[in-house]
Amino acid sequence: MDALLVGGAMSYTFLRALGQDTGFSLVEEDRLDEARRLLERAEGRIRLPVDHVVAEAFAADAPNRVVSGAIPDGLMGLDIGPETLAAYRAVVLGARTVVWNGPMGVFEMAPFAGGTMGMASALAEASGRGALTVVGGGDSVAAIVKSGFQDQVSHVSTGGGAMLEFLEGRTLPGIAALTDAV
Repeated sequence: MDALLVGGAMSYTFLRALGQDTGFSLVEEDRLDEARRLLERAEGRIRLPVDHVVAEAFAADAPNRVVSGAIPDGLMGLDIGPETLAAYRAVVLGARTVVWNGPMGVFEMAPFAGGTMGMASALAEASGRGALTVVGGGDSVAAIVKSGFQDQVSHVSTGGGAMLEFLEGRTLPGIAALTDAV
Protein backbone atom coordinates (compact mmCIF):
# COMPACT_ATOMS: atom_id res chain seq x y z
CA MET A 1 0.00 0.00 0.00
CA ASP A 2 1.08 3.53 -0.63
CA ALA A 3 -1.26 5.04 1.96
CA LEU A 4 -3.71 3.87 4.60
CA LEU A 5 -6.24 6.57 5.44
CA VAL A 6 -7.64 5.94 8.91
CA GLY A 7 -10.84 7.54 10.15
CA GLY A 8 -13.74 6.66 12.36
CA ALA A 9 -13.34 5.07 15.77
CA MET A 10 -10.16 3.27 14.72
CA SER A 11 -8.34 6.59 14.33
CA TYR A 12 -8.73 7.46 18.01
CA THR A 13 -6.84 4.34 19.06
CA PHE A 14 -3.96 5.30 16.76
CA LEU A 15 -4.01 8.92 17.92
CA ARG A 16 -4.00 7.87 21.59
CA ALA A 17 -1.11 5.49 20.81
CA LEU A 18 0.80 8.56 19.63
CA GLY A 19 0.05 10.29 22.93
CA GLN A 20 -2.63 12.63 21.60
CA ASP A 21 -5.61 13.51 23.79
CA THR A 22 -8.81 12.02 22.39
CA GLY A 23 -11.37 13.25 24.93
CA PHE A 24 -13.82 10.45 25.52
CA SER A 25 -13.75 9.17 21.95
CA LEU A 26 -13.95 5.42 21.48
CA VAL A 27 -10.46 3.98 22.03
CA GLU A 28 -9.46 0.32 22.15
CA GLU A 29 -7.10 0.57 25.11
CA ASP A 30 -5.99 -3.06 24.68
CA ARG A 31 -4.77 -2.28 21.13
CA LEU A 32 -2.50 0.71 21.84
CA ASP A 33 0.74 -1.30 21.68
CA GLU A 34 -0.37 -2.92 18.43
CA ALA A 35 -1.24 0.51 17.01
CA ARG A 36 2.24 1.80 17.92
CA ARG A 37 3.87 -1.19 16.20
CA LEU A 38 1.76 -0.69 13.06
CA LEU A 39 2.61 3.00 12.90
CA GLU A 40 6.30 2.22 13.19
CA ARG A 41 6.15 -0.58 10.63
CA ALA A 42 4.17 1.52 8.13
CA GLU A 43 6.93 4.15 8.01
CA GLY A 44 4.62 7.13 7.52
CA ARG A 45 2.13 5.50 5.18
CA ILE A 46 -0.66 5.50 7.80
CA ARG A 47 -2.46 8.83 7.67
CA LEU A 48 -4.50 9.99 10.65
CA PRO A 49 -7.04 12.79 11.03
CA VAL A 50 -5.67 16.25 11.82
CA ASP A 51 -9.09 17.68 12.66
CA HIS A 52 -12.34 16.23 13.95
CA VAL A 53 -16.03 16.96 14.23
CA VAL A 54 -16.68 16.62 17.96
CA ALA A 55 -19.65 16.69 20.30
CA GLU A 56 -20.41 16.20 23.98
CA ALA A 57 -22.75 13.27 23.28
CA PHE A 58 -23.32 10.50 20.75
CA ALA A 59 -26.50 12.10 19.43
CA ALA A 60 -27.59 13.76 16.19
CA ASP A 61 -28.88 16.80 18.07
CA ALA A 62 -25.75 17.27 20.18
CA PRO A 63 -24.04 20.61 19.57
CA ASN A 64 -20.91 19.97 17.52
CA ARG A 65 -17.85 21.79 16.28
CA VAL A 66 -14.59 21.18 14.46
CA VAL A 67 -11.35 20.99 16.45
CA SER A 68 -7.82 20.67 15.13
CA GLY A 69 -5.33 18.34 16.77
CA ALA A 70 -6.16 17.02 20.22
CA ILE A 71 -9.75 16.44 21.25
CA PRO A 72 -10.52 18.29 24.50
CA ASP A 73 -11.80 16.56 27.62
CA GLY A 74 -15.56 16.21 27.66
CA LEU A 75 -15.82 15.83 23.87
CA MET A 76 -15.77 12.85 21.53
CA GLY A 77 -14.72 12.61 17.93
CA LEU A 78 -17.59 11.58 15.67
CA ASP A 79 -16.25 12.40 12.18
CA ILE A 80 -13.13 13.54 10.40
CA GLY A 81 -12.90 17.28 9.92
CA PRO A 82 -12.80 19.25 6.67
CA GLU A 83 -9.00 19.56 6.57
CA THR A 84 -8.62 15.79 6.92
CA LEU A 85 -11.29 15.19 4.28
CA ALA A 86 -9.47 17.48 1.82
CA ALA A 87 -6.16 15.68 2.42
CA TYR A 88 -7.72 12.20 2.15
CA ARG A 89 -9.65 13.21 -0.98
CA ALA A 90 -6.39 14.30 -2.64
CA VAL A 91 -4.83 10.91 -1.88
CA VAL A 92 -7.84 9.03 -3.28
CA LEU A 93 -7.96 11.14 -6.43
CA GLY A 94 -4.28 10.45 -7.06
CA ALA A 95 -4.60 6.69 -6.59
CA ARG A 96 -4.94 3.98 -9.22
CA THR A 97 -6.50 1.49 -6.80
CA VAL A 98 -8.59 2.27 -3.72
CA VAL A 99 -10.01 -0.20 -1.22
CA TRP A 100 -12.50 1.34 1.21
CA ASN A 101 -13.40 -0.57 4.37
CA GLY A 102 -15.06 1.49 7.07
CA PRO A 103 -16.77 4.86 7.36
CA MET A 104 -14.97 8.04 8.45
CA GLY A 105 -17.51 8.87 11.14
CA VAL A 106 -21.01 8.25 12.40
CA PHE A 107 -22.54 8.70 8.95
CA GLU A 108 -25.94 7.54 10.17
CA MET A 109 -26.29 10.93 11.90
CA ALA A 110 -26.35 13.88 9.47
CA PRO A 111 -24.04 16.17 11.49
CA PHE A 112 -21.33 13.48 11.43
CA ALA A 113 -21.74 12.18 7.87
CA GLY A 114 -19.63 14.73 6.00
CA GLY A 115 -16.38 12.77 6.08
CA THR A 116 -17.93 9.53 4.93
CA MET A 117 -20.06 11.13 2.23
CA GLY A 118 -17.03 13.13 1.06
CA MET A 119 -14.98 9.94 0.75
CA ALA A 120 -17.80 8.26 -1.18
CA SER A 121 -17.80 11.19 -3.59
CA ALA A 122 -14.01 10.98 -3.95
CA LEU A 123 -14.22 7.26 -4.75
CA ALA A 124 -16.82 7.91 -7.44
CA GLU A 125 -14.66 10.66 -8.93
CA ALA A 126 -11.56 8.44 -8.80
CA SER A 127 -13.51 5.71 -10.61
CA GLY A 128 -14.49 8.21 -13.27
CA ARG A 129 -10.79 8.96 -13.75
CA GLY A 130 -10.04 5.27 -14.31
CA ALA A 131 -9.11 4.07 -10.82
CA LEU A 132 -10.19 0.65 -9.55
CA THR A 133 -12.37 1.36 -6.51
CA VAL A 134 -13.58 -1.41 -4.21
CA VAL A 135 -15.94 -0.88 -1.28
CA GLY A 136 -16.24 -3.67 1.27
CA GLY A 137 -18.05 -4.35 4.51
CA GLY A 138 -21.55 -3.80 5.82
CA ASP A 139 -21.08 -0.25 7.12
CA SER A 140 -19.13 0.78 4.03
CA VAL A 141 -21.81 -0.66 1.76
CA ALA A 142 -24.51 1.16 3.73
CA ALA A 143 -22.50 4.39 3.42
CA ILE A 144 -21.90 4.11 -0.33
CA VAL A 145 -25.59 3.31 -0.88
CA LYS A 146 -26.63 6.26 1.32
CA SER A 147 -24.33 8.52 -0.72
CA GLY A 148 -25.95 7.39 -3.99
CA PHE A 149 -22.55 6.57 -5.53
CA GLN A 150 -22.81 2.77 -5.37
CA ASP A 151 -23.10 2.52 -9.16
CA GLN A 152 -20.09 4.80 -9.68
CA VAL A 153 -17.47 2.59 -8.03
CA SER A 154 -15.85 -0.51 -9.50
CA HIS A 155 -17.08 -3.11 -6.99
CA VAL A 156 -19.16 -3.30 -3.83
CA SER A 157 -18.75 -6.29 -1.50
CA THR A 158 -20.77 -6.98 1.63
CA GLY A 159 -17.93 -9.18 2.91
CA GLY A 160 -15.57 -6.63 4.44
CA GLY A 161 -13.51 -8.90 6.68
CA ALA A 162 -13.42 -11.67 4.10
CA MET A 163 -12.44 -9.18 1.41
CA LEU A 164 -9.50 -7.96 3.49
CA GLU A 165 -8.41 -11.52 4.25
CA PHE A 166 -8.55 -12.32 0.53
CA LEU A 167 -6.42 -9.28 -0.26
CA GLU A 168 -3.94 -10.44 2.40
CA GLY A 169 -3.58 -13.68 0.45
CA ARG A 170 -5.35 -15.91 2.95
CA THR A 171 -7.24 -18.95 1.71
CA LEU A 172 -10.97 -18.46 2.20
CA PRO A 173 -13.03 -21.62 2.75
CA GLY A 174 -15.67 -20.70 0.16
CA ILE A 175 -13.11 -19.88 -2.51
CA ALA A 176 -11.14 -23.03 -1.66
CA ALA A 177 -14.28 -25.16 -2.03
CA LEU A 178 -14.99 -23.65 -5.45
CA THR A 179 -11.39 -24.10 -6.53
CA ASP A 180 -11.37 -27.74 -5.37
CA ALA A 181 -14.60 -28.41 -7.29
CA VAL A 182 -13.11 -27.27 -10.60
